[in-house]
Amino acid sequence: MAKELEYMCGFGNDFSSEDPRCPGALPQGQNNPQKCPYGLYAEQLSGSAFTAPRETNKRSWLYRIRPSVLHKPLKPIAKGFITDDWTSVEPNPNQLRWHPFDIPKKSEKKVDFVEGLHTICGAGDTRARDGLSIYIYVCNSSMDNKCLYNSDGDFLIVPQQGTLMITTEFGKMKVEPQEICVIQQGVRFNVEISEESRGYVLEVYNGHFTLPYLGPIGANGLANPRDFLTPKAWYEDRTVEYTVIGKFQGHLFQAIQDHCPFDVVAWHGNYAPYKYDLRNFMVINTVSFDHPDPSIFTVLTCQSTKPGVAVADFVIFPPRWGVAEHTFRPPYYHRNCMSEFMGLILGSYEAKEQGFRPGGATLHSMMTPHGPDADCFEKASNADLKPTKVADGTMAFMFESSFSMTVTKWGNENKVDDQYYLCWQPLKKHFPGDSTTQESNEHVPTP
Repeated sequence: MAKELEYMCGFGNDFSSEDPRCPGALPQGQNNPQKCPYGLYAEQLSGSAFTAPRETNKRSWLYRIRPSVLHKPLKPIAKGFITDDWTSVEPNPNQLRWHPFDIPKKSEKKVDFVEGLHTICGAGDTRARDGLSIYIYVCNSSMDNKCLYNSDGDFLIVPQQGTLMITTEFGKMKVEPQEICVIQQGVRFNVEISEESRGYVLEVYNGHFTLPYLGPIGANGLANPRDFLTPKAWYEDRTVEYTVIGKFQGHLFQAIQDHCPFDVVAWHGNYAPYKYDLRNFMVINTVSFDHPDPSIFTVLTCQSTKPGVAVADFVIFPPRWGVAEHTFRPPYYHRNCMSEFMGLILGSYEAKEQGFRPGGATLHSMMTPHGPDADCFEKASNADLKPTKVADGTMAFMFESSFSMTVTKWGNENKVDDQYYLCWQPLKKHFPGDSTTQESNEHVPTP
């Protein structure tokens, strides 16, 4: 677009927006008048049950040139590397690391965002709306006259390489590396790129992402609501053959229509896509001793029905100061009742400076031990504990889930680092033993 994109700020707000080319497009005083301004159609997009409590009730009203129902029948198409089949693959409890995933060359094959989605792991059931999927995306082309909507859940998109220009029914968002965006269930969107692009996607089938409770932290900190940006209304009235792709029960379907679907002139509500700049995250950290749990780095969470247990948390490890005294400062060795998938956007992760690279990933499954490699342990155990800038020039993240995830066939066969386990093998025994016992044993007569 020629001019700078405009956004509205706040998380979970009830927004109102209309394209300035059509002043007065929003009906006043009611949602569904007999005749809408400019001859528009009123259409509600619901992200929750009608009777959900007010604090969790999600819906928006769209005022569009044509209703979204105006398309030909949806027909199944090949789903490529998208899958939610978690039963035909043998479980793999090992620590897993993937080298950076390859981006196909445009000269060999054009691949857009949808075609470049590859499911790495996941769990649950899209039909029961319970679970999640994790993807890598690699693409070299824009989607052109094509859009995607997801009936199965919400997408949280994490660009690692290449800026995404995302057009939605609510307006446009420009999402760069070190920013994220959330496209909720049912929202149609198109991804345009100007260079080879790669990133990660977290899909949750249950509910929607929220900000975590801050508890004793108080009213401020972590991801502040004012830093979340929602696009302003923007429409195009184009007669063109357009392909609408729907993800439904883990499969892809497509319908053809004779117009662009991004024809929403005005909208209002609290159910709309948004983006967030990870560099705005206000880090909370210890100023005394010990390494706090990684939950203090939670940006967004999708909670299960069990209090405090997440379907998925989105956690980041941004630049920050380390000042703890008498403490092993890097992440501690750990076994967890949650699954931990990590990705690296840029830089080098403090606990594994070698091997874990931008555009790659790791998965540490439930109760599989993990922690800093041998080199990190030795350095941190003997370091001068002066104030130090940690993760300077780095942005790592984690998708953490209470689900025990299955790695897909594609995930088990592509870019897997089969030498990952070796990073822990040099860990030494430092225990001196009981010298008194050893000394006395030396004097025990041989029978």
